[in-house]
Amino acid sequence: MSRRHPWIFSGAIAHVAGDPTPGDTVLIKSSGGDRLGLAAFSPESQIRARMWTFDPDETVNDVFVAARVNAAAARRTSLLSGGTDGARLVFSEADGVPGLIADRYGDTVVVQLTTVGAERWREAIADALAALPGVRTVYERSDADIREREGLDARVGPMRGDAPTPGLVVHEDGRQFAIDIEGGHKTGFYLDQRNARRAIAEHAGGRRVLNVFSYTGAFSVIAASAGAASVSSIDSSGPALAAATRNGELNGVDVGELVEGDAFTLLRGLRDRARQYDLILLDPPKLAKNEKHLDKATRAYKDLNLLAIKLLSPGGMLMTFSCSGAMSADLFQKVVAGAALDARREVRIIGRLAQPSDHPVPLSFPEAEYLKGLILEAE
Repeated sequence: MSRRHPWIFSGAIAHVAGDPTPGDTVLIKSSGGDRLGLAAFSPESQIRARMWTFDPDETVNDVFVAARVNAAAARRTSLLSGGTDGARLVFSEADGVPGLIADRYGDTVVVQLTTVGAERWREAIADALAALPGVRTVYERSDADIREREGLDARVGPMRGDAPTPGLVVHEDGRQFAIDIEGGHKTGFYLDQRNARRAIAEHAGGRRVLNVFSYTGAFSVIAASAGAASVSSIDSSGPALAAATRNGELNGVDVGELVEGDAFTLLRGLRDRARQYDLILLDPPKLAKNEKHLDKATRAYKDLNLLAIKLLSPGGMLMTFSCSGAMSADLFQKVVAGAALDARREVRIIGRLAQPSDHPVPLSFPEAEYLKGLILEAE
């Protein structure tokens, strides 16, 4: 606790006084009896308590929670006035509101409540977000698997304001992308890949581009609008590829070839046909949900990167990512290095990518850093 880490695991707790219920605010004391702060209690989670504050004399109530939400949103003001109307307003522990994700798309805020502590203050959270300037709708997407580990059921639907706007789009750097907040991944869009989208715009011009795990095609749209020689997209979801076509239309570009199927199988087929690409974008879903899945995920990351590296043209580039928090940046680099070695290609790191500023990483909470990206160049 001296390092102000916000998580207290069950094994670190010697005694629980009284009978706190899920989501109750509890006083944390050291073994010597020192008062260390206040936390949300979660009896069904391995993370038994999540710190609200390290000041034991504060009061955690509606006013406290609303102030945390407002402060987090205020820190994104400059981002939302700089050519984009999409940003993560609240990033859970990184913004002092454990278990709350709040993403803004124009006049709509999409909320995920993932812990019993956040669930306890759901009304205060909804009211605070709805009161932000220009917000018309607060919509809940609390359907992540992590809620099960907290003993919570899934909840999806409007929290405040009007129903979601049909045809909702997010604007970013002069482009627009359709948002499906009711059925899309996460809250409807990968806001955390803003830095990658800007890097693609810089490097895609004149290149033959392969976008693997393309989802709704944001990378493909940017590559096409940046003047790529050709664009091919792979995803296992037909509806996602249809959305990619729609996103191309919104931006006045042809997103090129769309291929539905398993990425591993399709990449092997491209390898067997000796296809080559000048820029490959490899952004798989989270392959390691926790450390128990890390060994299997490591093998999958290596296979994917091995196949991608074999498909690179001489001088070709690979932008490869891991969004698995259980995989460190160091391990991810070692996995990709092993793939390059097996591919018998000389590959250099020419850049690194990470989550943007609206996904901050407190020095006391390195677990907030989950997105790793490498920009590689083959010989």
